[in-house]
Amino acid sequence: MTVDPWEIAAREFEPSPISRYMYDPAAWARDCVNWEEGGGLTFYQDDILAQLAEHRRVAVRGPHGLGKTALSSFVIWWFATTRDAAGIDWKVITTASAWRQLTVFLWPELHKWSRIINWDALGRKEVDPRRELLDLNLKLKYGAGSAVASNDPSKIEGAHADSLLYLVDEAKTVPPETWDAIEGAFSGGTPAGLPEAFAIAFSTPGPTAGRFYDIHTRKPGLEDWKPIHVTLDDAVKAGRIAPSWAEQRARQWGKDSAIYATRVLGEFHQGDDDTLIPLSWVEAAQDRWRDWDDAGRPALEGRSFLGVDIARTGGDETVFAYRTGDAITRIEPVNSNDTMATTARIQAAVALGGATPVVDSAGVGGGVVDRLRELQRRGDMREKVLAYTGAAKAKTRDLTKEFGFTNTRSAAYWNLRELLDPARDSQVILPPSDELTADLTVLHWDITSGTPPKIRIETKEDILTRLGRSPDRGDAVAMAFYADAMRTQASVGRPSAEFRMPVSGVNPLARR
Repeated sequence: MTVDPWEIAAREFEPSPISRYMYDPAAWARDCVNWEEGGGLTFYQDDILAQLAEHRRVAVRGPHGLGKTALSSFVIWWFATTRDAAGIDWKVITTASAWRQLTVFLWPELHKWSRIINWDALGRKEVDPRRELLDLNLKLKYGAGSAVASNDPSKIEGAHADSLLYLVDEAKTVPPETWDAIEGAFSGGTPAGLPEAFAIAFSTPGPTAGRFYDIHTRKPGLEDWKPIHVTLDDAVKAGRIAPSWAEQRARQWGKDSAIYATRVLGEFHQGDDDTLIPLSWVEAAQDRWRDWDDAGRPALEGRSFLGVDIARTGGDETVFAYRTGDAITRIEPVNSNDTMATTARIQAAVALGGATPVVDSAGVGGGVVDRLRELQRRGDMREKVLAYTGAAKAKTRDLTKEFGFTNTRSAAYWNLRELLDPARDSQVILPPSDELTADLTVLHWDITSGTPPKIRIETKEDILTRLGRSPDRGDAVAMAFYADAMRTQASVGRPSAEFRMPVSGVNPLARR
């Protein structure tokens, strides 16, 4: 005969009016939150909470906009208030792939929902923000919740209580050691009593690797996890995502792109063999930008450059990419085809920041380069402009020195790929931008025959034909980082690849 877990707890602790919610988090969310008129759980949120009570380990993947942060707050408040009311020793451990996910999103959401909870229904006063609910800590009578970095599994493994809840946010890149530390809490629990443990993980999907992916593909040994996929259709049906938003992202990013698969469809994306830069590499660089921004944007070391991709037609944008050292500090798009206005803007940026301009010299950009050179000869601009011609011949090699490039554009983008490669301990910083992410992850590449074989990156015109837009932000960033090579070539009077760092020992083209 199945034993109700609450019956066991009730024999040890004084019963509470909220005892009926101990193993029914969906009912807790329905009854103990002061919902606005028409508000409430979506059908898939209700199901996720029910599955957590039944399976104890749940991993949820889905698109942006499904309401995972609010749902995380419900899970934490349900667990904390019910265990505390029952007098059970409890702990909540929250972790995430990036610390800011906890400090900027999850815990502020927990604070927000604390003001909407029906505390009368729970039989207690609202939590005290000075003693009980702190920035990253929750301290009630019988237990506590806290935030722990995912790269410190010892603190996760060191959590002990009669009732434990682990919540993993943006779980796709959380290291396996953290998952193993969480699993240790389940070794002593039983389905029908204390001690007990629960774990719930949320994430938009990423590459086809890692423990979160393994859970969703039912790898051996992980069958006790319940994987849940909230689809785009689910989110649209629940009113969480507008169909027009999804349609616009398909036009912007392409339905076959990694960013569309992960952020709109909530699907893992294996990545094509001919995709130039993996989505995970770009996202890691953007996480580094967020860390830099959260730290107050401390001074960066290194030379400053300004990559400028000049608009070719009325539908394009002129894009300015500001770089210092390893960081693109900001990207500025300008809707203007006025070459004099563009020249003045570049001149001002050089005067204020001392940046060396790298300017697309194709088409109308040639006029901008000529005017900047004239200003430099007259002494009205200190820095010498570097003229970037994507179609020009390139004599540089990749890091392995085995492959050449069909043109400068291919060399510049491959240089950016090498700089972003995590196998080389990349320190590149890129600003969070969906447009930039799409530009960098949409590119295809191949290798031409010949001696040496050459790497060829998809042309700007081919992308325009395929997607109906031009990758202006990506081009500006690639130009800004290629400035090192251009300066080296200019200083010695010939192309050179000596500025590049030694290869890590892994040939990125070995699979070919």
